[in-house]
Amino acid sequence: MFKKIATPAIVMMAAAAASADDLTVYSAGPKPLSAALAEAFTAKTGITVNLFQSTSGKVMARYEAEKANPQADVLISASWGHAITLSDAGELLPYTSPNADTVPASLKTEDYVAQGAAAIAMVYNTSLGLPAPAEWSDLTDEAYKDMVTMPDPSASGAALSLVQGLASQDADAAWSLMGALKDNGMIVPGANAAALNPVLSGARGVVFGAVDYIALGQKAKGEAIEVVYPESGTVLAPRPIMIPATTDQADEAKQFMDFVLSDEGQALVADRLILPARTDISSKRAGWDELSLIDFDYVKAAAESEDTIAAFKAAVE
Repeated sequence: MFKKIATPAIVMMAAAAASADDLTVYSAGPKPLSAALAEAFTAKTGITVNLFQSTSGKVMARYEAEKANPQADVLISASWGHAITLSDAGELLPYTSPNADTVPASLKTEDYVAQGAAAIAMVYNTSLGLPAPAEWSDLTDEAYKDMVTMPDPSASGAALSLVQGLASQDADAAWSLMGALKDNGMIVPGANAAALNPVLSGARGVVFGAVDYIALGQKAKGEAIEVVYPESGTVLAPRPIMIPATTDQADEAKQFMDFVLSDEGQALVADRLILPARTDISSKRAGWDELSLIDFDYVKAAAESEDTIAAFKAAVE
């Protein structure tokens, strides 16, 4: 099957037209990670990678639009729910990488495995004189009146995962917390960037449910923010890597998955301040031993996601 080259702005190694031996990878960001993995894989194997990099929604929309003439050999999303949906539909090629031994069981199945994960956190602006929050419920205090933002779970898979995790522990308490945050002036302006940007600018003080690696990257650039993981528990937003069953490059796709989970590939994940999927890979961020994680059923949560979003909206109206 002839492989089209992805859009010019995002193509790697496109000095010539794609050949039958090329590997086509559709990947959610961050763009520097997608590019680094593609470049390093090509350097190691000699296999050219044609990379389409965009948001998870656009990656999946492109995959769906091309079903009559499939192009993607590997998919990487920032939404675990996408992998669950494709697996349930029988659209993924089963493969277990030999490099996945130290990936926790909750982050791998026969059809897909985490590339890495974000941990969901509170992020506060340290220049505003606010007290440092320690727990999710702290943000209902008067000190944070009209200071809190939150990504919309209908626009952010990470925020949805947080709500799902909290609700799995105690649904009534979760919806009561959301209502109390709303009463304390919390706004829900949109996806992750829409919630973080007002805190970076100082217009607001704290994000409830921030994607940690994005905030850690901003802090590394000099932004006056701190990232807090509540001891009562938070959730992971895993980033699945999967192989469509329609690929005609199965061997190369498996090699790419192996590379992403190799020492070198996981080090590249760690370099972007994303939590590596492998528990034996260190990184300059809170690691597996430092996070208190809420254990919940991702598959059940995905099946109930529409009900969860509806309940969230009712709680914050």
